[in-house]
Amino acid sequence: MSKFRPFRAIRPLPEDAKQVASRPYDVLNSDEARLEAADNPISFLRVIKPEIDLPSDSDPYGEEVYRQGLAKLTEFKELGILVQDPEAFFYVYRLTMDGRTQTGIVGCCDYQEYYDGSIKKHELTRTAKENDRVRHVETQNANAEPVFFSYRGKPGIDALVNEVTRSPIEYDFVAEDGIRHELWVVRDRRLIENFESGFAEVPALYVADGHHRTAAAARVGQMRKEDNSDHTGEEEYNFFMAVLFSDDQLKIFDYNRVVRDLNGLSQESFLSAIKQSFEVSAIDGELAPTEKGTFSMYLGGVWYRLKANKEKLTSSPKEGLDVTYLSDEVLEPILGISDLRNDLRIDFVGGIRGLGELERRVDSGEMAVAFALFPVSMEELLAIADAGEIMPPKTTWFEPKLRSGLFIHDLE
Repeated sequence: MSKFRPFRAIRPLPEDAKQVASRPYDVLNSDEARLEAADNPISFLRVIKPEIDLPSDSDPYGEEVYRQGLAKLTEFKELGILVQDPEAFFYVYRLTMDGRTQTGIVGCCDYQEYYDGSIKKHELTRTAKENDRVRHVETQNANAEPVFFSYRGKPGIDALVNEVTRSPIEYDFVAEDGIRHELWVVRDRRLIENFESGFAEVPALYVADGHHRTAAAARVGQMRKEDNSDHTGEEEYNFFMAVLFSDDQLKIFDYNRVVRDLNGLSQESFLSAIKQSFEVSAIDGELAPTEKGTFSMYLGGVWYRLKANKEKLTSSPKEGLDVTYLSDEVLEPILGISDLRNDLRIDFVGGIRGLGELERRVDSGEMAVAFALFPVSMEELLAIADAGEIMPPKTTWFEPKLRSGLFIHDLE
């Protein structure tokens, strides 16, 4: 079962929602965030990337950064820009991008389920990023941003969501990137109870996006438990904020690779080497991979179609991924890249940026070769998480991204 409960969200007034809402902390670097928030004094970026209000040479992990984030959160509450709901509610959050809609339920999950394995992950976390999120949560005494979870869909939960979205709407705006955001507040006690009982029948939740925030929330909950001799398990710190989407609502985009050099090989030698594992053919213009087991490669101003050697393919959840095949057959043995998490010779480009971004980075001379991959499916993600396996780094890219600042969870 999954424990999912309502909470008293701290959130903007409807008239301020569009201006407050921001992109998540991890899709912008500090300079990009500073530019994006420049003309917006109430952008939530000032809470989740507080270094933008400090000198540009400030240490992003310095204590003054965390204190600045708390100061802005406090200021927004004192000014009435952010207001806490009087009772614990669920919230239904819908995002529409390019005509495709996904609708999730906002509530709080129990951190213990992360440790007992019923909240399942598919990626490893980096210690520095996890520690950073722990300090944000501890300093602000809040989950300032939600995590993005999925679950295997249930018709009963779908029916509840549909009922909520027929009621009056709380927020409805289109952000500057063209994505529409809609929010409903679930105040009806019957619906709240039905959501709780509906998720009690869901055997597992899956981290789609937000592994570092999830791990940090669990660590904070565990630390506070250990510090509280009267711990009951019902304290607010036992729970962290999440948006839960049915698996059939979500779309995973490709996550592509660019490499700085050919590991001492000429382009001709490199092409010869990869023909041991692929059927290689030059194509006219750019072409995204059209099926699993196919790749597009940009090298020397030419696009190539790579078709994996069927004899080397495997059906196991992790080993059967295209990203694993590329690593095993090209990145490690030919290009000498074995540590995708730390090797500075490789970088990753979300498919939302298009193949043109891969061309640009190679044509500029920054990179030597680019690989475009066919996207991982939700079923593959769930199967890997169910098997207790970990995907290679930078395998999944979800769009649209949740906006931050539309709801905040206070830990007291």
